[in-house]
Amino acid sequence: MANDPKATGLRARCGGACRVAVRLSVVLLLAFGLHLLMGWITGLALFENERVRIGMLVVFLLAYALLISVPFVPGIEIGLSLMVMEGAWIAPFIYISTVAGLTLAYAAGEWVPYARLRRVFDDLHLRKACRLLDAVEPLTRAQRLEALHARAPVWLRPVASRYRYALLAILVNMPGNVLLGGGGGLLFTAGLSRVFLPVQTVLTILFAVAPVPLAVGLLKIDLGTLFD
Repeated sequence: MANDPKATGLRARCGGACRVAVRLSVVLLLAFGLHLLMGWITGLALFENERVRIGMLVVFLLAYALLISVPFVPGIEIGLSLMVMEGAWIAPFIYISTVAGLTLAYAAGEWVPYARLRRVFDDLHLRKACRLLDAVEPLTRAQRLEALHARAPVWLRPVASRYRYALLAILVNMPGNVLLGGGGGLLFTAGLSRVFLPVQTVLTILFAVAPVPLAVGLLKIDLGTLFD
């Protein structure tokens, strides 16, 4: 008896969706587990030891940089928690970690092979996304920018092309941007589009994430008092 094509297609779509869901679930569980681990360790008496405290802070900063690079993971909460616990002195290190994490997200998008991404989309039976990748892959950076300008609404064309770096900085700082993928998702998409040049993008990140750490570091704002 021949297999039903509709049933086969449905099983394939379900299988692809399950694989992606498992990957996302693992990332989210790791993020949540790290958040719980951080709260548990900071509550230990051992954390009062200066060497242990500095070592754990380094680990948290590295974890924060990795988490903030992951799309849809609100890693900024770890940075704020560290500033609440440690005060203004740690703000420059939070800034460096944030820049590193967002730069990592951009680099991942810039260097991810389109063939691998296409396999993920094919697993999910996202045919339009596959066709879009097939159409975009052979284009140069300049050709992609021209295509973006041509397809964008008239009122959005200057922002989407000429002022795209300013738009990226605004989106990174926009409250609720986790719905758009968070800072990591936005920078990953920027890299994936191949229309954002590396040097200009890193400079954009440097300026975009500066306000909060700069305010805390220079103005000596005690975030701990805001949460008491």
